[in-house]
Amino acid sequence: MQNVYLVGLMGAGKTTIGRILARKLGKRFIDSDHEIEARTGASIPWIFEIEGEQSFRRREAEVIRELTAQQGVVLATGGGAILDPASRAYLSERGMVIYLRTSVASILARTAHDKSRPLLQTADPRRKLEELMAQREPLYLEIADVVIDTGRPNVQSMVQTILTQLDTLACQAAPHCVTQAEPSMTEQSTILLNVDLGERSYPISIGPNLLTDGNLLARHINGPKVAIVTNTTVAPLYLARIEASLRAAGKDVQSIVLPDGEEFKNWSSLMQIFDALLASKADRKTTLVALGGGVIGDLTGYAAASYMRGIDFIQVPTTLLSQVDSSVGGKTGINHPLGKNMIGAFYQPRAVIADTGTLDTLPARELSAGLAEVIKHGAIIDAEFFDWIEANIGRLMARDKGALAYAIARSCEIKSDVVRQDEREGGLRAILNFGHTFGHAIEAGMGYGAWLHGEAVGCGMVMAADLSQRMGLIDSATVARVRALVLAAGLPVKAPDLGLARWLELMEVDKKNEGGAIKFILLKPLGSPSITHAPQDMLLATLAAAVQ
Repeated sequence: MQNVYLVGLMGAGKTTIGRILARKLGKRFIDSDHEIEARTGASIPWIFEIEGEQSFRRREAEVIRELTAQQGVVLATGGGAILDPASRAYLSERGMVIYLRTSVASILARTAHDKSRPLLQTADPRRKLEELMAQREPLYLEIADVVIDTGRPNVQSMVQTILTQLDTLACQAAPHCVTQAEPSMTEQSTILLNVDLGERSYPISIGPNLLTDGNLLARHINGPKVAIVTNTTVAPLYLARIEASLRAAGKDVQSIVLPDGEEFKNWSSLMQIFDALLASKADRKTTLVALGGGVIGDLTGYAAASYMRGIDFIQVPTTLLSQVDSSVGGKTGINHPLGKNMIGAFYQPRAVIADTGTLDTLPARELSAGLAEVIKHGAIIDAEFFDWIEANIGRLMARDKGALAYAIARSCEIKSDVVRQDEREGGLRAILNFGHTFGHAIEAGMGYGAWLHGEAVGCGMVMAADLSQRMGLIDSATVARVRALVLAAGLPVKAPDLGLARWLELMEVDKKNEGGAIKFILLKPLGSPSITHAPQDMLLATLAAAVQ
């Protein structure tokens, strides 16, 4: 990572944010105004008063030239440093420039009692700031690599947003790192995506050997204490590795190991997490790390949303299903005997770190379950991606790392874009439940754990495609394509015979439903979703055909 330079008007928070940023990046922090004061032995107001602004600007330009020639620096510049063309050139050419943009009203509120700002010692400071803004903002924007609005109250959130943007810029410059998924990526590619939710934005890192990069995980942990939540299957494989990397980063680490399986995504497991956190006196600065598949991710996220009314958590998904779907988007929760995922919260993680190397130890049945969600993303949003999955299903089943990396990245891109538009499932986000109305009914009806979630979704997609055809939304050839691809992915295409009455009873317990009417996500056509209700006779025909 190059040097990082912070520019912006006085009172924008350059010094506060710069100190935190330097600590996160392992760099030295320097404030150019403080450096000038140290060299002259005089305060900035004194220099302005005795020598005048022109003399101060000469000193400032000299300091900028010298400091930008150093390495490993986060530099907070004075508000007027960019007035000098040579200084702008040094900043632009020698590092990443972050423009901290703020409003005049915010600056006035922050500097109302600050006598160290010589330019504001006027009868009308608001007018002066407006003049400075008009003069300087075009120059800030001219050299800025990243623009951050500083109106948010959470400084840590702003720092995290900057880190995400810097990672993206660094990734674009690296030979084996891409920020947008491409089918040509190699198995060594590292992919960096971003879930754009304003101050709740967070990065998704996808690639091999990420669990061995202790700094990558530690960078997203603000406090000293970490609690890793995992299960009895994943713990022997990866827990010691993550514990060691976090302890090497100076973190106080505890681990909570739960039983493995969908049947344990319940109140009892949630209480086990809370018991461990309370016993260790975990505070609000504790970060939870979800190390495992979708069950662990959902449980840990819900625990983080609830403990002390909200603490940070990081998703470290180790199954294909969790890497392509459940770790992204902030849906957390537990199951109830009467319905799947009916108790939970929308709560976004601080980061998602998906190490594709964990798929090497994934059982074949779990791999197939993850492919169901990959197929889903193509079916509802991207027909070209669906075509690509059809053409590459053999490579995916054979665990070709390049193919899997692309499938994960494209799935995360699709889901991230949907979540950006509808974070709390007010409308559009419901399309991500294609196949899930039938699938959740299968899981609940058979008993949680009898079918894997992806198996139930795969079968549910075939049923949803069948219902789409019966309603005249797609043709029989499209149904055949969906069925063939689900089958090629090693997933069931025949539903269990739960009895029509039981099917309807289970599907009526669904978060999408309104007024007791069952709502379905159907295809109209392939690559385009339709959220609708279904005529009773057509639904019953689909159910009857699915179990034959």
